[in-house]
Amino acid sequence: MLESLLYPQTVAVVGASRNPGKVGYELLHNLVKGGFKGNIVPINPEASEILGIKCYKSLDEYPGKIDLSVVVVGARLVKDAVQSSIRAGAKAIVVITAGFKEVGAAGAQAEKELVEICRAAGVRLMGPNCLGVLNTHHSMNATFAPTVPPTGHISVISQSGALCVAILDWAASQKLGLGKVISFGNKADLDEVDFIQALATDQHTKVIAGYLESIKDGNKFLRVAEQAANVKPVVVLKVGVTQAGAKAASSHTGSLAGADIAYGAAFKRSGVIRAECFEALFDYALAFATQPVPEGDRVAIITNAGGPGIMAADAAETMGLKMVQPGEQSKARLKEALPPTAALGNPIDVIGDAEPERYIKAFEIIQEDDNIDAIIVVATRQNMTRPLELAERLAAAHKGVKPLLTAFMGGEEVAAAKSKLMELGIPNYPAPDRAVAALRAMCDYSAWKRRPARLVNRFPVNRRRVDRVIQWHIRSGTQQIGEVEAKEILRAYDFRILPGALARSAEEAVDIANRIGYPVVLKISSPDIIHKSDFGGVRINLANAEQVRDAYDLTMLRVQRRAPNAYIRGAYIEKMGHRGREVILGMTRDPQFGPMLMFGLGGIFVEVMKDVTFHLAPITSEEAMQMLMGTRSYALLKGARGQAPVDLTALADALQRISQLATDYPEIKELDINPFIVGEVGTEAYVADARMTLSPVSQS
Repeated sequence: MLESLLYPQTVAVVGASRNPGKVGYELLHNLVKGGFKGNIVPINPEASEILGIKCYKSLDEYPGKIDLSVVVVGARLVKDAVQSSIRAGAKAIVVITAGFKEVGAAGAQAEKELVEICRAAGVRLMGPNCLGVLNTHHSMNATFAPTVPPTGHISVISQSGALCVAILDWAASQKLGLGKVISFGNKADLDEVDFIQALATDQHTKVIAGYLESIKDGNKFLRVAEQAANVKPVVVLKVGVTQAGAKAASSHTGSLAGADIAYGAAFKRSGVIRAECFEALFDYALAFATQPVPEGDRVAIITNAGGPGIMAADAAETMGLKMVQPGEQSKARLKEALPPTAALGNPIDVIGDAEPERYIKAFEIIQEDDNIDAIIVVATRQNMTRPLELAERLAAAHKGVKPLLTAFMGGEEVAAAKSKLMELGIPNYPAPDRAVAALRAMCDYSAWKRRPARLVNRFPVNRRRVDRVIQWHIRSGTQQIGEVEAKEILRAYDFRILPGALARSAEEAVDIANRIGYPVVLKISSPDIIHKSDFGGVRINLANAEQVRDAYDLTMLRVQRRAPNAYIRGAYIEKMGHRGREVILGMTRDPQFGPMLMFGLGGIFVEVMKDVTFHLAPITSEEAMQMLMGTRSYALLKGARGQAPVDLTALADALQRISQLATDYPEIKELDINPFIVGEVGTEAYVADARMTLSPVSQS
């Protein structure tokens, strides 16, 4: 843990100022005003004291040792300040000053020097270009933010100092308690991984909330975030993602997998809860900080108004929560406790004239129902409601076993009730859908925590055959691995490949077709033609020698007209396979997180609807099945509308084999099996077409 940074006993402010409005003054003022109980050492060569505290001209004059140094001098003076801080014994240094990597090459070089100086001395550096660090449990506010929230158990890490200021101001206005707020700026040394690791073991932190623009080391982040999420919830708002990386992709998988997809897959793997916006970040964090994690996703809604109850039910169903009915015993008790006009299903409508007593009776009955995992109470201001009393009695009745979230809707009429709920540790949301979204996040985390131990299967494969193909392409400087060689690689990983061979003339095509048996498929073979059918390069269901000969000549003529500069190797003649469901299996290598697998149905589902799922390799059999279930078209695979279900186990097996291939061979940048044909259980799935791309690095 970063004790010297988060729990220092002596803090130096290098660049402390006598002038209110200056960063050096506001930071020192915050330390004093916040009641820091350790020693404060202001450094200013022109002052003898500031805010009643003795001031030193330099740290070299200070007779004691410091733990933490906060540097707020001009950029050109930072290097000297860092060196004097190290001489004074600092184990952690926060550089507030801007003007480094973010301003250009010279600033980047200066920042690099700071890191080298600190690392040589075994000192950790936070920043530059940051707001500082706040620890309410240590009464330490080493930031220049104007407001401070109450003490709480949500700790925040942020790449943006300005956003930290907004978070502090907003949390103070909402009376939302925070523990630590850490702004790490340029993250020259300390970064998000260091702070997640530190906060995971911090006894005062129940929830880690983060705002991130980038992640420095994807693999390290995955490892540390998963370790932290096993201990406490980690909620992250990730911004700054683009599709720039997809522009250079040549495969379906690569073109569909942008940076945002990679981060989503990484968060899913590591158990990080992703917030879609600023509001969601704290909606989720508040629920996690105050409520137990649900055991399942069965939710009950209690309301005094039909409309808001329907809003909550719609949101719950849309977000995949289960709106189950109360048990028979609960229904009988509800019938006895509520008026005849009440609705006893789910939502449970206690009717608009409900006083707090009626609400509480319904809540207590549902709280004891084994069919229910979580409860959302929706309340609108009616003449009989008495919101403040309802808030107090709800908190008193809540046993703390199942999560309770509320949506007291309204303004001034329910303001006191909302404040009371916050004070009593019951999260309240302005609308039912936000309460439901927070509960959905809790259920996702609960499901991740209950996941089975990850066991990645390893299949026996023929790596020698794969090595031969890849090394030939590397030596010849060819990045694209076409269908013929791609299928040879997949055959080595025990994919079923139909009989076929490359023909360089019409007669050779006929000979191959006669040997493997009719009907056959003819496909153009060219490293310059990626999407064969776009160039008229595919002919199917050829039933005899004459059709094969004609198809060969016509295909060559058509392709040469449409792609006159393409190098044509010939045509691949392949046995026509049985009909089945066409799916696409793929892999693209993300620069941060490594190989990322893709699954989707073929045709319109991938081309138009982009109905695909992604997962980071390596994957387990359970994760492979989750990928299949993650598509909107999963029902078609299971056999919707009278169709026979396909062999889901064969699909999951194929995804695991691609996962192994991708982890075995980092040289493979992209891979598409499109289509992969899968039929009913008992039929053998096979590769209809495939191609791969090698990384440019592998050419050197």
